[in-house]
Amino acid sequence: MPYVIAASCIDVMDRSCIEECPVDCIYEGERKLYINPAECIDCGACEPACPVSAISQDRRVPADQNDFVADNARFFAEPLPGRDAPLGMAGGAGGIGPLGVDTELVATHQAS
Repeated sequence: MPYVIAASCIDVMDRSCIEECPVDCIYEGERKLYINPAECIDCGACEPACPVSAISQDRRVPADQNDFVADNARFFAEPLPGRDAPLGMAGGAGGIGPLGVDTELVATHQAS
């Protein structure tokens, strides 16, 4: 099961998880980080590194944040604003750098 980053990462993006990821599968949007489900090896190294407990396995995401499971996959499967093609398996976030865009769910998310 791949890991997912949920709502508590929005507008925080501590990036500690990026440093712990051995396969470079955590990508940076404008307001939130995203884990590529096709590149994630399910090691779990990112989960304890997150200071806001935003990361969990996709099957353990809290029910009130379940929309982030599909949204995390959407970040890679559908073209992002300003892009012609989806990221897909991009081969590692380090080679791409910050993308500066988010999915609609995250871009329109209101702080609580």
